[in-house]
Amino acid sequence: MANRTGDFIWYELMTTDHAAARTFYGSVVGWTIAENPDPDAAGVDYRMIMRTDGGMAGGVLTLTAEMCDGGARPCWIGYVHVPDVDATAQAIAQAGGEVLMPPSTMERVGRMAFVADPQGAPFYIFDPVPPPDDPEATSDAFSVDQPQHVRWNELNAAELDPALAFYCGLFGWQVEGEMDMGPLGPYRFLRNGEVMIGAGMRMVPEQPQPAWIFYIGVDDIDRAFVAAVSGGATVLAEPMEIPGGEFSTTCIDPQGAVFGLVGPRKGS
Repeated sequence: MANRTGDFIWYELMTTDHAAARTFYGSVVGWTIAENPDPDAAGVDYRMIMRTDGGMAGGVLTLTAEMCDGGARPCWIGYVHVPDVDATAQAIAQAGGEVLMPPSTMERVGRMAFVADPQGAPFYIFDPVPPPDDPEATSDAFSVDQPQHVRWNELNAAELDPALAFYCGLFGWQVEGEMDMGPLGPYRFLRNGEVMIGAGMRMVPEQPQPAWIFYIGVDDIDRAFVAAVSGGATVLAEPMEIPGGEFSTTCIDPQGAVFGLVGPRKGS
């Protein structure tokens, strides 16, 4: 694919109830989650998330009882593009991270591995198979400014400096600028090439473990927030203004997956 190494190119919701997720995210974001599982995802219930522009925002993996018994919990997971999954998995292990699921290949999908950084935040590394008619295809699951795309990737780390050093060394990201978060310390911005992809911060004391939080673009933060609360979300942070004049909020969906929303306030 034509994406850079280190780009977030896919997002996956792990949930115990895909039907409830379809209703919830359809109301909040405007997505459509497929009624039927993807036939290429042999052995698991995997459904695509479609945007209203016809593009794909990511996928939904339905967690089975066996998966939950093994420790899986509802969450959002990001996929980072790498040209060599095996070499990157080895580099992660050598840097103190963990390979949770070794590299494997899915026909017509690509090669991937499920990994965690040295502090335990999980993510996938992924080298996808491009469409046969478009070998230079570029994923647009991430966008800096469009609704129904993930717009911001935020690392919540136990120790920020070593966490950022790990990712910058692995993917070539750059730390560029910071914002004071008071008792939590600096909020450090991350670039991949010319694109500001997100930031890293020290996690709040009540957070159970380091993790990535993904902020989904919405057309109107107040409309989306009301829909989230009405749909059963637990609010972690009320909508607040962020640099640039837009607003963001952080919630937990009804099945337990943490997510963020970002967008304009249409009423102001």
